[in-house]
Amino acid sequence: MMDVSDAIVVDGLKKRYGSVVALGGVDFSVPSGTVLGLLGPNGAGKTTSVRVLTTILAADEGRAEVLGINVAEDPQSVRERIGLAGQYAAVDENLTGSENLRLVGRLTHLPKQLMLERIDELLTRFDLEDAKDRPVRTYSGGMRRRLDLAAALVHRPPVLFLDEPTTGLDPSGRQDLWGVIEGLVREGTTVLLTTQYLEEADRLADNIVVIDHGLVIAEGTSATLKAQLGATIIEVGFADPETARRANTALCNIGICGQGAMPSIVELKVDDSARVVLEVVRTLDAAHLEPTTLTVREPTLDDVFLSLTGHKAEEPVAGDGDTPAANGRRRNRGAA
Repeated sequence: MMDVSDAIVVDGLKKRYGSVVALGGVDFSVPSGTVLGLLGPNGAGKTTSVRVLTTILAADEGRAEVLGINVAEDPQSVRERIGLAGQYAAVDENLTGSENLRLVGRLTHLPKQLMLERIDELLTRFDLEDAKDRPVRTYSGGMRRRLDLAAALVHRPPVLFLDEPTTGLDPSGRQDLWGVIEGLVREGTTVLLTTQYLEEADRLADNIVVIDHGLVIAEGTSATLKAQLGATIIEVGFADPETARRANTALCNIGICGQGAMPSIVELKVDDSARVVLEVVRTLDAAHLEPTTLTVREPTLDDVFLSLTGHKAEEPVAGDGDTPAANGRRRNRGAA
């Protein structure tokens, strides 16, 4: 049964491309006015899920609903109520910023006066007012991405799908877009955000669903997922990988050992960092192993993802489940 407070519901969703399973029976829901972070590497099934929910792609099995509307049974009603901004800015480079937004307003059948007022509001909100009469081909990447998001919001959709919206942006542009998304949520918009950036999910998402190889492998808040590791992490750096290998052997009785972000770093998961740090130093000294760095930190979503999947979020997985559909990057702004 769907909770009446859920804006998005996915139940047993399956999609296959020949022998490749893009979705193997995915389940999740998004309460109204919240952000769900759909987290996973390229090919995990994130974009396929979004395409099903936005009526671009038909699922093989399962149920998907947006605002209580079955996406397979009444796709037009769904399109009228959603906005979509994806990995690539879908704006016409030969049109100006204003002209792009007016085009979307006409496609979504907004009354002219309401459309013009809405466009002025969005241009101001996304800091594009000074560039509104310039062709989009003169825009920076961050400006194009902001215009793309503005276009998805012209018809005031209560549900917004953002498919890796900050891919390719520099850190400043990413921070700016995060601020915009946070503002939309404060106003009551429901957001489904797919991302490979764990920092992005950590900052924006009320709840996180981790998807890998077309299956949901974990779900919870950022804090809950981090707590599953149940450990503080001590990272010890060495001058070379061989010294790190010897140190790993020496430290394995103290906690859960493994290679860190680099071959010359040993990562140790422990429960009592204050006591263990002294033990680490004494053990290395007894083994005549001199560290170059020693860092104590709390678990991050990167640690969680690596623990769950065995690989980092940015790494592609075998059998890119989203690739077959990527050849035709259709876009959906709303009712046309």
